[in-house]
Amino acid sequence: EQGKIENIVPVVRNDAHRIIEECMLAANVCASAFLEEHKQTCLYRVHAAPSEDKLQNLRAFLGEFALALGGGDDPRAKDYALLLEKIKQRPDFQLLQTVMLRSLKQAMYSPDNVGHFGLAYEAYTHFTSPIRRYPDLLVHRAIKAVLAADKYQPAQEAGDWEQIGLHCSMTERRADEADRDVENWLKCYYMQDRIGEEFDGSVSSVVPFGLFVALDDVFVEGL
Repeated sequence: EQGKIENIVPVVRNDAHRIIEECMLAANVCASAFLEEHKQTCLYRVHAAPSEDKLQNLRAFLGEFALALGGGDDPRAKDYALLLEKIKQRPDFQLLQTVMLRSLKQAMYSPDNVGHFGLAYEAYTHFTSPIRRYPDLLVHRAIKAVLAADKYQPAQEAGDWEQIGLHCSMTERRADEADRDVENWLKCYYMQDRIGEEFDGSVSSVVPFGLFVALDDVFVEGL
C-alpha cells in the first residue's frame, strides 16, 4: 500500500510455458530452414561452443563436487543436459546450474550461420517477436521477399548484414544490462529495511576481494 515491494518470489515455469516455448522454437527453426533453402541472407541467432579456457574452469569447478561434464574436449548441448538432469535434485543445483550457464558464450545475431550450440540446432533465427525485436522484423521482411520471388536487402544506410547483426547484438546486451541494473536497484530498495536480519545463503562465486552470497529465500546476491 505504501508503494514498497511486498516480497520477491521465483518465477516457476509450468507445462503451459514449456508448450509455448516448444512452439516458438519450432517456428524459429522453420523460418531459418525456409530462408536457408531459398538462399536468402538473414540474421541467424548463432551460439558458438564454449571456449577452451571456460571449459577447463568449468571442469575444475565440477571436479570439486566430484562431478564431470561428458563429451571430452568437444562437449555438446546433450552433455550439458545429461549433467543438469543428474544434479537436478541436489540442494546446490541452482549454484551448479549458474556456473554451467556462465561457461557458455553469449548468443548473437549474424548472417554467418554457425549453428546454435545451446539449443543444439544447425540453423536458428529469431522470428516470433517482430513487434518488439528488430532482428525478427528483418526475418519477416526476408520471408516476405522470398514469397514474392524477390531478394531482401536492408537499406544501404543501415550497413551490411554483418554490421546490422553486430548492432542488434549490442543493443540487446545494452537492454539486458539496463534490465539487470533496475532489478538490482529494486532488490537493494527491498533489502534496505531488513538490515540486521539473518538469512540463509549459498556462496555463488569467490573472487580475490571477497565472496558473493546468494540469499536462498529472497534471491538477492551480494558481496
